[in-house]
Amino acid sequence: MISTFNLTKLNSLLKDFYTLTQIRITVFDDTFRELAAYPEEIAPFCRLLRTDPAAEKECRRCDAVACETASRQHSPFTYQCHSGLTESIAPLYMGNIVIGYLLFGHVFSYSSHEEGWENIQKLCKDYKVDMERLKDACWERPLISENYIESASHILQAVASYLCLERMAIIGQKELPVMIDEYIMKHFTEEIDVQSICEHFQIGKTTLYEIANQNYGAGIAAHIRSLRISKAESLLVSRPEMRISEIAAECGFNDYNYFITIFKKATGMPPKQYRQINRRNFLSPA
Repeated sequence: MISTFNLTKLNSLLKDFYTLTQIRITVFDDTFRELAAYPEEIAPFCRLLRTDPAAEKECRRCDAVACETASRQHSPFTYQCHSGLTESIAPLYMGNIVIGYLLFGHVFSYSSHEEGWENIQKLCKDYKVDMERLKDACWERPLISENYIESASHILQAVASYLCLERMAIIGQKELPVMIDEYIMKHFTEEIDVQSICEHFQIGKTTLYEIANQNYGAGIAAHIRSLRISKAESLLVSRPEMRISEIAAECGFNDYNYFITIFKKATGMPPKQYRQINRRNFLSPA
């Protein structure tokens, strides 16, 4: 998918994040290609490490894996990279589609430089780099606490939300994944399945499966069931006058017994019990 960004506003926001946190922040598109960063220069530690092609390749792989993990869990993901520095990444969403990622990184999160160097030395021992210079680069990095990183991660999530709300990150053209997502959201309570979607968009099942796994982390049928269950949960609480059989039909379940089975599997309780418990909570004063 091709995503377009208002880079002028984006760079201003990245600069604000850095001013507050003193942590470098980067924007990737949905193919893990770097679009913007502040500051533009990476830390001397990373610059030195990436002089080894194997280390640079591992850096890119590490970023891609982190992007995929954050996308699957729909929330910021904080982790230690392959070289021992701490990074955090947040996905950018438009609807259910990932259009990019925000990442802050190169953070030296240890209680002391000695502790950090001991770990980093082990992780980087196979790379062809000057270890004395790498050690000096470690000592240049400020010590950052876990609490500070957690707070910065919260700000990162706020920035990601702001980017989408302000339309600073927009989908540049309606490509196939976007059109499929819109179609599913419009028709998920109707007779819809893999075959009908493939016929509508004139694509093969393999293409549809690849799009579903990339954007939903699940198959089309599982995604549609999830949407239907979510709608049923909402109706059970907000529409007490509706019979459960009516809700099942309203959400696209023509087989009432199947609906009961699937709902219980998804929520851990049958619809009637779910309504009783959550309706009580809904009516209780805060």
